Amino acid sequence: MPERTVTVASSVGLHARPASLFAQAAAKAGVPVTLTSSKGKSVNAASILGVLSLGIGHGEEVTLAAEGENADAALDSLVELLGTDLDKE
Repeated sequence: MPERTVTVASSVGLHARPASLFAQAAAKAGVPVTLTSSKGKSVNAASILGVLSLGIGHGEEVTLAAEGENADAALDSLVELLGTDLDKE
């Protein structure tokens, strides 16, 4: 199962708008994606409530994992998204 670790760039972390944008992108990825916080808790990345429940802040490292065909491409695009300050768009 491919994995990527990325530092969250959004100035407020994965809260409200950034979490929503991320969860929508994960849902459109076409493969199941898991988001794991630095504390070790994992959730379905396509679940806005799951993402919000992790309380991920700015600068926190998270791990993304995906299974299936095109998992690497899906992870690459989600890593790029998390590496962007989603509050400034």
